[in-house]
Amino acid sequence: MKGETVMLKIAFIGAGSTVFARNVLGDVMCTEALRQCEIALYDIDAVRLQESHHILATINRNINEDRAVIRDYLGVENRKEALRGADFVVNAIQVGGYEPCTVIDFEIPKKYGIQQTIADTLGIGGIMRALRTIPVMEDFAHEMEEVCPNALLLNYTNPMAMLTGYISRYTNVKMVGLCHSVQVCSEYLLKPLGMEDKLEGRRELIAGINHMGWLLQIQDKDGNDLYPEIRRRAAQKNASEKHWDMVRYDYIDKLGYYCTESSEHNAEYNPFYIKPNYPELIDRFNIPLDEYPRRCINQIKGWKEMGEKLLSDPNLSHTRTREYASYIMEAVVTGKPYSIGGNVLNTGKLIEDFPEHACVEVPCLVDGMGIHPTYVGSLPPVLAAMNMTNINTQLLTIEAARTRKKEDILRAVMLEPRCAAILSIDDMAKMVDELLEAHGPYMAMYH
Repeated sequence: MKGETVMLKIAFIGAGSTVFARNVLGDVMCTEALRQCEIALYDIDAVRLQESHHILATINRNINEDRAVIRDYLGVENRKEALRGADFVVNAIQVGGYEPCTVIDFEIPKKYGIQQTIADTLGIGGIMRALRTIPVMEDFAHEMEEVCPNALLLNYTNPMAMLTGYISRYTNVKMVGLCHSVQVCSEYLLKPLGMEDKLEGRRELIAGINHMGWLLQIQDKDGNDLYPEIRRRAAQKNASEKHWDMVRYDYIDKLGYYCTESSEHNAEYNPFYIKPNYPELIDRFNIPLDEYPRRCINQIKGWKEMGEKLLSDPNLSHTRTREYASYIMEAVVTGKPYSIGGNVLNTGKLIEDFPEHACVEVPCLVDGMGIHPTYVGSLPPVLAAMNMTNINTQLLTIEAARTRKKEDILRAVMLEPRCAAILSIDDMAKMVDELLEAHGPYMAMYH
């Protein structure tokens, strides 16, 4: 890509995610090496696509002297044209939306005693989300192989490890999975502990799997280990007050390390905190059950107000965010190296403890030749074991998506930590049957 004179093309799949599209593509317009580009907006929702186009066109007029060319592509029949000739493809789709699919993912498991908080990464909800999303991603990945074989796919859709793992293994698309949680991990740890003075110049190493990457090392600007003081303050805070991050602080106490994604996420990645026989743990660890449906409802309401404001503002502007996407594109286009935390296959045993076909989250260097994952080595044994309980489910879900067999879905559910802890195999099978039926056309390929 470096040195080409043709206009750079960026395809955004799921452009109806207006706020996120604004952030990523607004960042592109703020970046000298990227701003003169063609932007292909693709979605299956005409109204949301038009709203995103309007907002991005306004930003383009107001801040982008070079003027990006923005084109819309509506519906599956036009997706291949949106992708044609792209240098970068950003994926932000949500198959099935809040209604009906997210509601189904929460309500049916609840009947079987499985309560969830977010349900987009692991658990029965994460399995179902992966199984309905992978076929859609596989379709457009094959289109990419045909019409933009050299493009780099930047995946932001969850469940990150399952989707990135599947597409990386079973297509020829070059891709990396990206998550917000790596960038903000140590900041979200240090600030509530009153250690803001340690933020500037800090050094850190994060590795593991998506949403359960471990802050393995953290030092101040002079190279001093910050973990002893972190452990002391976290234990004191958990013992003295209710707060939003109690599960992860308990990780620090029990496992010795902090992890990347929030406590409400991690509460459902293991069998320790949401337990029918120990309901008092929900209050003790301040766990927000059904959190994601609440967020969805609030976002739907909030978008009506926010959307009207954004759509009616002729002076709409944008300041470059911390999202990885534009920095990755800039590094590839200019050849100037940039470091990210990326989700990639564990090829070459980047993390020694995991299979090569697992999807891991490790430091990666980005330059003109693309994504270069770095070797981490072995994790502390308890951290590797925690990750493997999730990797087992991820790999079995990927296998079910490959075979399209219901019996393989059941096997993934049997090895899911919370389902295994709470349900009999017979009830797991009934729950899977009920979920597949309720999802209807979104899951019709499984039999």
